[in-house]
Amino acid sequence: MLYDEIDDPGETTPTKVHEAYLENLAETVASVGPDEVVDQTDLDPEMVESVADGEAVDMTLEDAAAILATADGMPDADSILLEVRDHLLMGMTTGVVDIDTLAREIDGDLEARAIQKKIEGRGPMTLDEYARIHHAIAKRNDR
Repeated sequence: MLYDEIDDPGETTPTKVHEAYLENLAETVASVGPDEVVDQTDLDPEMVESVADGEAVDMTLEDAAAILATADGMPDADSILLEVRDHLLMGMTTGVVDIDTLAREIDGDLEARAIQKKIEGRGPMTLDEYARIHHAIAKRNDR
C-alpha cells in the first residue's frame, strides 16, 4: 500500500520504492480486472493496461489511489490520499524534518514550496515524486 512503512529505507532507493508501488498497482488491476478498473475510475484504458502489464507508467498519486480503491475492502480514493498525506506529515514530524531539509534530501529538482503544495494536496504529485518524498522521510526517520 502507498502509505505502508518502507522496510530498511537505507538499503533501498526511491526507484525501488516506486517499482514496488507499480507492482502493487499491477496486482490490483490483475485482481479487479482492467475493464472494471476503467469503469470504476474513468482512467485512460491504455494506462490501466500498461499498469496491468507491469510497465513503468507516468501517473499521479491520485491515479494510483483510484486504482487501489477498486479492490475489495479498500477505502475510497480520497481516503487513501488523506492517509498518504497524513503519513507524510506524521513522518516529517517524527523525523523533525522541515520542508527545506526535505527538498535538499530528495533526488531531483523539486523545490521546497512545490513539495509542500504536493504534500498538502494543493498540487499534483506524480507517483515517482511521491516515492522520492516517502523514501526521503523514511530514511530520515531510520537514523
